[in-house]
Amino acid sequence: MLLKTIIVVLFIAVLISLFSGLNFLVRDLGNSKRRLLFALGTRITLAALLLGTIAYGIYTGQLGSTAPWDRKLHPEATVLSPPAPKPAPAKDSQ
Repeated sequence: MLLKTIIVVLFIAVLISLFSGLNFLVRDLGNSKRRLLFALGTRITLAALLLGTIAYGIYTGQLGSTAPWDRKLHPEATVLSPPAPKPAPAKDSQ
């Protein structure tokens, strides 16, 4: 649960950095782009930490996929149906 909380906090921090960069872009109409570049660097760092945390969670098995198209990764989640009956052999009518 701690790993998922860290992921959510990092994602929210990336969004805050994104909107602060937008705010700096709109408000700083002069030639001072220092704050905008700082927000970009912060966002890149936070995104790298977020991806690293997700990769760590998948590697350790704390995170996994439960998507329906990943049933080959989760064979225990598939419902086995009984095998279809075999058709009777055809008789030769000669």
